[in-house]
Amino acid sequence: MKQFAFTPSLIAGATLALTAGFTTTTYAADEVKKVERIEVTGSRIKRSDMEGPSPVQSISRADIDNMGYDNLQQLLERMPVAGSGTFSTRGNNQDSTANGSAAVSLRGLGADATLVLINGRRVAISAFAEGITNSFVDINSIPVSAIERIDILKDGASAIYGSDAVAGVVNVILKKDIDGIEVNLGYGGTDGPNYEETSASIVWGTSNEKSSASVIIDYFKNTSLSSSEMGSLGTADQRALGGEDFRSSRGFPGYFYVDGVKTIDPACPADSATASGSCLFDYGPYGYIAPASERIGAISQFEYNFDNGITAFLEMAVQHNSSVAMGAPTPLDEDAGLTVPANHPNNPFGKDIDIGRYRTVDAGARQWDIESDTMRFVAGLRGEFNDWSWETAVQKGRSKSMQTGDRSQGWVRTDFLQQEIDAGNYNPFGGTYNDPAVIDRITTSLVRQGESHMTSFDANISGEAFSFGDDVVMMAAGIEYREEDVTDIPDDQFRRGLIFGTEAVSAAASRDQYAAYVEFSIPLADTLELQLAGRHDDYSDFGTTTNPKVALRWAPSDEITVRGSWAQGFRAPSLAQVGLGPSEKSQFFIDTQRCQQTGLDCQALDYNIQFSGNADLQPEESESWNVGFIWAPSAEFGLSVDVWSITQDNKIDQEEFGPIYAAECGNQNSTVCVRLPPTNGESLGSIQKIYSTFENVSSQEVSGIDFSANYNHSLDDLGLLKFNLEWAYQNKFEKDGRDYSGEYGYPEHRWIFSTNWEVGDFNTNVNLSYVGEFEDTPDIDFDGNLDFDSNTSRMIDSQVLVDLQTSYRITESAKLSLGINNLFDEEPPFAIGDGDSDLYGYASGVHNPRGRYIYTKVSFSF
Repeated sequence: MKQFAFTPSLIAGATLALTAGFTTTTYAADEVKKVERIEVTGSRIKRSDMEGPSPVQSISRADIDNMGYDNLQQLLERMPVAGSGTFSTRGNNQDSTANGSAAVSLRGLGADATLVLINGRRVAISAFAEGITNSFVDINSIPVSAIERIDILKDGASAIYGSDAVAGVVNVILKKDIDGIEVNLGYGGTDGPNYEETSASIVWGTSNEKSSASVIIDYFKNTSLSSSEMGSLGTADQRALGGEDFRSSRGFPGYFYVDGVKTIDPACPADSATASGSCLFDYGPYGYIAPASERIGAISQFEYNFDNGITAFLEMAVQHNSSVAMGAPTPLDEDAGLTVPANHPNNPFGKDIDIGRYRTVDAGARQWDIESDTMRFVAGLRGEFNDWSWETAVQKGRSKSMQTGDRSQGWVRTDFLQQEIDAGNYNPFGGTYNDPAVIDRITTSLVRQGESHMTSFDANISGEAFSFGDDVVMMAAGIEYREEDVTDIPDDQFRRGLIFGTEAVSAAASRDQYAAYVEFSIPLADTLELQLAGRHDDYSDFGTTTNPKVALRWAPSDEITVRGSWAQGFRAPSLAQVGLGPSEKSQFFIDTQRCQQTGLDCQALDYNIQFSGNADLQPEESESWNVGFIWAPSAEFGLSVDVWSITQDNKIDQEEFGPIYAAECGNQNSTVCVRLPPTNGESLGSIQKIYSTFENVSSQEVSGIDFSANYNHSLDDLGLLKFNLEWAYQNKFEKDGRDYSGEYGYPEHRWIFSTNWEVGDFNTNVNLSYVGEFEDTPDIDFDGNLDFDSNTSRMIDSQVLVDLQTSYRITESAKLSLGINNLFDEEPPFAIGDGDSDLYGYASGVHNPRGRYIYTKVSFSF
């Protein structure tokens, strides 16, 4: 590690490893004699002291290599600052709306409240939203081999970067100034269920006084890990472990209406039949814990220095990802309108009947093939005049995704199925597996297409504005323009209501936006710096918003730095929230209204909820503050503590389900909670569909403490030991008056402890990742109303995962690494689940079920 003597002007450089967090590498500390200024995440002002008043955790290239991940999502989810809303491919199988993608959520405020940048600039959002309307940047489109470092700004930054920077910013800095060729190869797999990852990359670069060029090609592939291989984690019936039975009421066999009376298929197994006449089906084994995927991408960067001091730069990136998603066979319900004529050869009732809930298991599991392509192009000029730096650039970005399914992948059309039933060819009774020729006639091919575009222009200046006493006030100012659009077009067969059981989404929206910002760094004294920033944004749809930021950094001695900040922020409604067409999801809950009146449907069953967009949404507003203390008595040791708070108002959320159910579902004639006609003198029929939308209805306040410490200890001839701790404590996550902290999916404590030992050509790294305990299931009686604040559930155990890696530099140009992630093969702690996405005995958004993973990597440089 590069070291240097402390002076008051360089205190920030010495403490950078703490305030930046994870890394113990100082940025260009040996360059302090130069006056070159660079832009640091969290500020537009180019600085020479490398440290501003906002907390930034930095993950260096060495940290990335030592952790051993070839997947950016796997790395970021281990960071304590990540929280609820971070999602990956293990959480978005067939019934997700963003299949094959991944995102990070800082502070648990959601992926849409976390701004992701590449080299300080925005990236086009994923063509497909997650959870129907949550727009995000797909971090699977950023190859790990191209990353120089990752800066995580843990502070509100709308005054600097605009919308979405509510919880903070993840700024991915790409490698540049490469000279030579580097080849990296990796392979690994689990020692339990068969799962493998293969990676390869080529990094090439050259430079001279006039120009530089680099090209990075990256390849990644993983095999599938199916739910059926995961034992207790591969079933929706978790009663054996003390959980719930979340099997679907859309069964195989199913139930029928005979003379208007709900009648279960006599072949329904006794352990699958419910008191209300449903036949349950276990869809658990049909998903993927890790779907197979393959990714290949290329990133190139070029610079040319003209004789007049102006530099032209160009960035180009393309990425192609392919993946799969799978779900259980097509679930049908009363909306399908299927009937069986009395003369059907297999009809045991001898009269015309209606099919209720039934599943075409004989057609096989539904499967998507997913292809995603992203493109990014940036071209610009930068230069200097007097004491000012300037830069201007244009950017074009595109994300394009396509999901396809063919006739062999389980996609059943109800009109084709009805034709085969009417002809007496398809037998829906007794759990029969029909002839493959018949199955071929009831299935179809389909496609879903999505595309998002972003075109932007920016120009900024940074430099010495004016004298202030014996010092100068630094300033940055700039303008931005951005156009965005997104379309998500499901197959026409979905829109015609011919295909059932998939969370079909349609969306189309566009907007343009102008912005202007200014930022000042004011030296109030030799040891006191004031940062003032403000930004004005003008959106074509909802109007304007202006957001300020005030921050202070005080360094009373060489050892101590105190920082504080206050800022306002905003998040514009996502294009999916504005332009969403009719889209469906399913939810498990107990229909208590019907249960109380009829004694039926008294267990959690799956029901359909239909959403649509709202063009009148207003932006979310936020207010954040941070107060921090840094103590760095030497170059070898330091620690920092930050107390922070973020408050969001006008938050966009779907209408809360509980109040809708309470107000509407007791009325048989409601147009919001639509029920089937009651039978046998019942007062309420079964729920057919519940309608909802998105509104500015929520508010939330989140607060906590971040602690960071590092220590480097020389062992003389035995090398150097490095220790680093990142700990995050979240003491409040209050949403609409309810505190979620310590509740389902919101552990209060997360930390990661890293030890690195360098001796000669050997380097050994150990990481311990901790996720604290939290209370199970937020809806304890599964009646659709969250009740965690009035009832007490069981606690989900904490978890510690240990990762180990050892590398050996064989020669100057060759290095071999061996590693094990999840060394002790820790299984995720048992969870009853939330009745929505977590139905299989663990909390998928918090715990990774992959198991012990062993890998090897080799690197060559020329």
